[in-house]
Amino acid sequence: MSTLKVIRRRIASVKSTQKITRAMQMVAAAKLHRAQMNIEKARPYTLKLRDTIASLVIRTDPNRHPLLAVREPEKTAIMIVTGDRGLCGSFNSNIIRKAEAAMQGGEELILVGKKGVEYFGKRGYNVAQKHSGIFRYLNFGNATAIGEMLNRYYCEQELDRVLLIYNEFKSAVQQYVVLEQLLPLKPAEIGEANPVEYIYEPSAAAVLDAILPLNLNMQIWRVLLESNAAEQGARMTAMENATDAAQEMIETLTLHYNKARQATITREIMDIVGGSIGME
Repeated sequence: MSTLKVIRRRIASVKSTQKITRAMQMVAAAKLHRAQMNIEKARPYTLKLRDTIASLVIRTDPNRHPLLAVREPEKTAIMIVTGDRGLCGSFNSNIIRKAEAAMQGGEELILVGKKGVEYFGKRGYNVAQKHSGIFRYLNFGNATAIGEMLNRYYCEQELDRVLLIYNEFKSAVQQYVVLEQLLPLKPAEIGEANPVEYIYEPSAAAVLDAILPLNLNMQIWRVLLESNAAEQGARMTAMENATDAAQEMIETLTLHYNKARQATITREIMDIVGGSIGME
């Protein structure tokens, strides 16, 4: 009988956990839907901005703007974008492994996301900036603050190169860790866009000076949106797997419970029959 009580308690415990994982799965699915909508809203603006810059670059001297200036990368910063929370599978650990593999020593770290701040902050890395908790109320102001800081550091030659590591969103079950160069902006990559003919006032150079910092902010905003969507997708998948695993465990425990109960009933019947025979 004590075995039956233990199994019943385990079944109840697993069912309680399953309710939590199912609720977290539903919340992550709703957040993922909103994150995907935000990406779709930002994408046309980002593409149009890219085309405009492509048109400007071929009409001006790209080396005149400090954000396009290529220098010997003596002072490199790596911007590492993780999540603020766990329970999302290997989402954060993949980023951390990629970042540690990319480090050659001496890089400054710009950490975005609580998990990255906690990991790298406790291990003696050269952390220059920490941005924790921004994904709870993610907005364009977060990207602007980071972008303005990087713009200032790069233009003042406090940094010669800025690398970026984040999870790129593909689908709810697919996220890819990306390592790319954020600064300096590569004219070759800009030239891959489709240049558009515009008339610029007061001049193409003046417009380029104004639009490049905005482009930097927009690229960071895109990365934050991608990372947020990837995190929600990873969490939804992880909680779905946990819910399914809980269901399998419940079914297995229920089978064990039924077998144990059947064995108990069989023993009781045998005891009754044995007692009846003894009385005869």
